[in-house]
Amino acid sequence: MKVSVIIPTLNEASSLARTLDHLLLLEPEEIIISDGGSSDDTREIAERYPVHWVTGPSGRACQMNTGASEATGELLLFLHADTVLDRAGYCQMKASMREGSWVGGAFSLRIVSPQKSLRLISHLANFRARALKLAYGDQAIFVTAKTFNQLDGFQPLPICEDLDFYKRLQSEGKVLLLRHKANTSARRWEHDGVFFCTLRNTLIAGAFLLGCSPRILSRWYPPRR
Repeated sequence: MKVSVIIPTLNEASSLARTLDHLLLLEPEEIIISDGGSSDDTREIAERYPVHWVTGPSGRACQMNTGASEATGELLLFLHADTVLDRAGYCQMKASMREGSWVGGAFSLRIVSPQKSLRLISHLANFRARALKLAYGDQAIFVTAKTFNQLDGFQPLPICEDLDFYKRLQSEGKVLLLRHKANTSARRWEHDGVFFCTLRNTLIAGAFLLGCSPRILSRWYPPRR
């Protein structure tokens, strides 16, 4: 099964090299960087690696759709620029998806930090993901290219495009939540404060699921790199 890894970027010079170094060890067949107009050294860093660079309108949903439109793999893996996967998890994803029983899925979450509070938040996030069958984008969502096209990709939402997509994905068939972790940076929690960031994320997700406008919710979550 050929895997296309799609990484949306916007001023990710501080994180991209580490992510790509780890990713190359997994030997995916294709890596696509979908940039939304970076003004830092993101492109210069990307060009040091065997990746396919595409540009398009800014916004994570639009960028992931742009990257997917260039992908040639049977399996699409959407990876944030500050998230890395281990080989065991990546191989388990491929092996599971080769069985043909699943339309897609996500990894469990690990926030990379020595703080006990963030380890607890990771555990609670994984409990929520299993109990409510919801996954965020930092859990490295994956989907067959066929199913992605049937769903018309991500909706062009300014926020919560990941929750929307994962909900719709489950209408297409069985969805897999792997025990293996997506290891994501703690940078936003560290910058905004653990309590505030967690409370805001919870309120935004809850309000979205209750039908609140994503455009209004996006004002609560300013872009930051």
